[in-house]
Amino acid sequence: MSKTILVIEDNEQNMYLVTFILERHDYHVLQAQTGREGLTLAKENPIDLILLDIQLPELDGYAIARMIREVDKLKEIPMIAVTSYAMSGDREKALESGCTGYIEKPINPDTFMKEVQQFL
Repeated sequence: MSKTILVIEDNEQNMYLVTFILERHDYHVLQAQTGREGLTLAKENPIDLILLDIQLPELDGYAIARMIREVDKLKEIPMIAVTSYAMSGDREKALESGCTGYIEKPINPDTFMKEVQQFL
């Protein structure tokens, strides 16, 4: 049985690329374009990993990460911030908000799966 990965990403091109790569490696992908939609999907489905964009409409990824971590059944699910925020302190801010990992955009299709698989 393939693992399920929730991708919370508002940019259509990024969503397409990430989904394409994950599905080519036999992962089941759930897609959310807002943090609230992602939180709902995470609550309603068995999830093995969450890939979370930080720059989201309405609530940013930091807020969504904290909200996800408040849900008992979601506390231990690996969550990776996938973001173009690459300034000093951004990785730490993502980890402090509840993320277990950090991948910088633009993603490198050649190394992306290796980075993702270390959290599964």
